[in-house]
Amino acid sequence: MQSGSGRDILFLHGYMSCKESFYYNFTELKNTYRVTAFDFPGFGASSPIEYAWSVGDYAVFTQKFIACAGLCRPMVIAHSFGARVAIKLASREEHLFSALVITGGAGVVKKRSSAYKRKVALYRKVRKIAPNFAERHFGSSEYRQLSPVMRQSYKKIVNEDLLADAAKIKVRTLLVYGENDTVTSAEEEGAAFSSVIGGSRLKIMAGGHFCFAEHPQDFDLCVTEFFGAP
Repeated sequence: MQSGSGRDILFLHGYMSCKESFYYNFTELKNTYRVTAFDFPGFGASSPIEYAWSVGDYAVFTQKFIACAGLCRPMVIAHSFGARVAIKLASREEHLFSALVITGGAGVVKKRSSAYKRKVALYRKVRKIAPNFAERHFGSSEYRQLSPVMRQSYKKIVNEDLLADAAKIKVRTLLVYGENDTVTSAEEEGAAFSSVIGGSRLKIMAGGHFCFAEHPQDFDLCVTEFFGAP
């Protein structure tokens, strides 16, 4: 979907989400900018993926979408998984974006605890004996809702650490995290990305992982100030 006129803003949604997650931001910002949002393949109203896509595959698709949609160096607002894609793209194509806002950005692989490693080892044992049982009872609720091909894609995505990619980013970057975000936090992901993206700013605002939707007026004000005059 696309609306408005002026400088381009492109929205990139999170995992198991869709373009409508930015409804309030889209509705407001279209009064000042040309705003564009789409569903990543495998999500929302898009077609299912036929093989396990990686972050890199989604980045290639997004770059093609930008060209097909006629977007000129868009300013990007990327949430969670969308931030993974934006980071990958910005690290490869220095001049593709004119500015980048990452909100609830994911992409930092944390050190695995002993308990986690034991659970993975148990899962692998159970999978050999009763694969269907293993798929139904292990992993996050998010993971268990996915189709087989999406599960393979999910594994590729969550196991790729993007800090090295983030360190290559040259475009102006604002990092926005909700103070009550229990999925990605300012103290971990936010601080990690802020430490490697040169010149980036880290802002903590009210709300959780979807702070941009929970407090759209505050979020929109923050990003428009960062983007500058239309």
